[in-house]
Amino acid sequence: MNTTLKGPPNNFFQNIQTTLNWTFRPFEFLDECAKKYGDPIRFGGEQFTSAVYLSHPIALEQIFTADPNLFTIGAANQFLEPLLGSNSLILLDGERHHQQRKLVTPPFHGEHMRACGQIICEVAKQVISQYKVGEPFRVRFCMQDISLQVILRTVFGLHSGERFHQLKQLIVAVLDAVGSTVGSGLLLIPSLQKDMGKWSPWGYFLHQKQQLDQLLYAEIQERRNAQTYNLHGQVSSPTGDILSQMIGACDAAFSMSDAEVHDEIITLLFGGHETTASALTWALYWMHRFPEVREKLLCELDTLPPEPDPKDITRLPYLNAVCQETLRIYPIIPVGFGRFLNTSLKVMGYQFQRGTALFPAIYLTHRREDIYPEPTHFRPERFLEKQFSPYEYLPFGGGSRRCIGMAFAPYEMKLVLATILRAAEFSLINHRPLRPVRRSVSVAPPNSFQMLLTYKK
Repeated sequence: MNTTLKGPPNNFFQNIQTTLNWTFRPFEFLDECAKKYGDPIRFGGEQFTSAVYLSHPIALEQIFTADPNLFTIGAANQFLEPLLGSNSLILLDGERHHQQRKLVTPPFHGEHMRACGQIICEVAKQVISQYKVGEPFRVRFCMQDISLQVILRTVFGLHSGERFHQLKQLIVAVLDAVGSTVGSGLLLIPSLQKDMGKWSPWGYFLHQKQQLDQLLYAEIQERRNAQTYNLHGQVSSPTGDILSQMIGACDAAFSMSDAEVHDEIITLLFGGHETTASALTWALYWMHRFPEVREKLLCELDTLPPEPDPKDITRLPYLNAVCQETLRIYPIIPVGFGRFLNTSLKVMGYQFQRGTALFPAIYLTHRREDIYPEPTHFRPERFLEKQFSPYEYLPFGGGSRRCIGMAFAPYEMKLVLATILRAAEFSLINHRPLRPVRRSVSVAPPNSFQMLLTYKK
């Protein structure tokens, strides 16, 4: 096997060009690199002490199933600390990561997740009812409104009132500060992080983030003061919201401080609703760009009763396939968390030295013709014809760093899509291909994308 890695030249000007390409045209850049250099792709040094993107399922399996102690992962995400905080699960390693993940994960699975089903449907129906027939609307803003309200109701148990509106406004403000294509550079390029007052880009972000932090800490303190205990000395959560569960979560050796709860809540707010809004927008775009997909999905939705149980919606096979194909063709996070090697490791015949950062190239895996014939074509049927391994289909990453929302996000997607498609009809204003844009660490549909609400049922 040829074990020589190829990649862009490692020099000052090329590295600047790589950063600009990765920031402003990530999917095109990955496609160009894959075509020119193959798999894996090396970025940086020549002696295997660089960043390496891998897309082959065998390589991903070897990385995801390796001993997590072989890697340092949180360090690869330190650029997110200004947004998420130093206690975010994304930035942790070792036993602390394991313990905190164990406490944070339960609300996003099983009965805890299913209890949110009715809330999701109610929010989707309420938001779409505000739009008028015959008027264009910005799809991503609509989907962001739905996903943000779902987060506020499920995480905080809030659905109205002053704090609800304050949180909503501040979350949007912080996201807008670093979410645009240009604003993304504030996180990705540290030299731009200059605080020259709240009218400067970085100063504005810090000002809005400080206000949001104050509001979150006040909410956490109120929840702690309201804690009650059952006969076994365990914290009882009179509300079913995730924040109360997180505050009360503990095991024999570990519980979460205010700072840890705050940073995990921030991570959920920005990692949860932002990515789901993008996925919902893509789903609406694709199903209307290919009318046969939309008609097939509507026929399946017609089999539901007038007031379906959320669990019956989530069991619809074609709806599930549409959501899976949406997350395949344009994964919201195109490259998974980097894993810095603590020791040398052989992967598919390549001997990588200590210090090398290995990145699962999710987008490139999802575009492999040997796994997905005609990979650029939106075809949900492929998920009805074959079951893909977690090393072939990985929109939520893999291994010990798989996204804790990997069950909740598709659950919300299916309920929102079913609810709004049963409540209204939409059409594309034009049929030009939609170009993905950088939005912070994710890649999303542009905010300018509009559709027309043509009929309310």
